[in-house]
Amino acid sequence: MSTETVGYLDVHAHYVTESYVRRAREAGHDHPDGIPAWPSWSAETHLELMDRCGIERSMLSVSSPGIHFGDDSAARALAREVNEAGADTVREHPGRFGLFASVPLPDVDGSLAEIAYAYDVLHADGVVLETNTHGTYLGDRALEPVWAELDARGAVVFMHPTSPVCWERSALGRPRPMVEFIFDTARTVTDLLMAGTLDRHRNLTVIVPHCGGALPVLADRIDGFMKMFMPPGTQAPGAVDQLRRLHYDLAGPALPRQLPALLSLVGADRLLYGSDYCWTPAAGVDAHVAGLDAAPVPEGATSWRALTTANARRILPGTSR
Repeated sequence: MSTETVGYLDVHAHYVTESYVRRAREAGHDHPDGIPAWPSWSAETHLELMDRCGIERSMLSVSSPGIHFGDDSAARALAREVNEAGADTVREHPGRFGLFASVPLPDVDGSLAEIAYAYDVLHADGVVLETNTHGTYLGDRALEPVWAELDARGAVVFMHPTSPVCWERSALGRPRPMVEFIFDTARTVTDLLMAGTLDRHRNLTVIVPHCGGALPVLADRIDGFMKMFMPPGTQAPGAVDQLRRLHYDLAGPALPRQLPALLSLVGADRLLYGSDYCWTPAAGVDAHVAGLDAAPVPEGATSWRALTTANARRILPGTSR
């Protein structure tokens, strides 16, 4: 495939089902994360967007507010339901979609069972983990069995931000994706760094969304505090070294400022394309793709399409088929 015909491989793409939206609304999420309305989604409209924008394949995941609305049993059932719906879409459109499966964190036993089902039965490409679930962040010691299982499977872990538990005051009445998502991403990654989770589980491939959120500008600050305040006996590398091992998608307004900040932290080999469709409207995806296609590329790269797609295929071997 020549550079001109390389399609983007989208690692940050979402789907919703009517049943999922209904259950979320029943749990009080009429205006998810402060957004006025739920988006609609179908495989057909998604494929139309992909064909228009030159997106070769999209990895589907359920976005915030996730699938755990307070009851473990209900969350287990909803995880299974949305994962099977996503897997059906993958099977019905060979080569166009992949699946990052949902798990019912913070329910550890339910999550372990769903990881096994997602990988062994549905053949998922990875899992999606919200940055927190009801205030349990990803570095919480109680979640260690989940990280150990994902590490044993060499899993791809796609993080997705959600509202912090204090959003009623911290968001100041504005939609939480604007600022709160950016800082909750930095908060949960910092938690993983301080807990030593990422260093213990080096067989993972972790994708951080939205150009790393606030991490590029906070990395040195986090690094300094880690050296002063790591728990006794913890021998993890510094924050900057660990952040350079992660991967980052370019969803959101990456240009003109956020992407250069990210490139000051990590190499271009860590960058992946993300659309954030269907939560980002189609017109926004069109503009985002046009901006990336027109932007200067890192030294040695021929295009953002070729660069990010090659990076994605390296960490998602199933997408080469």
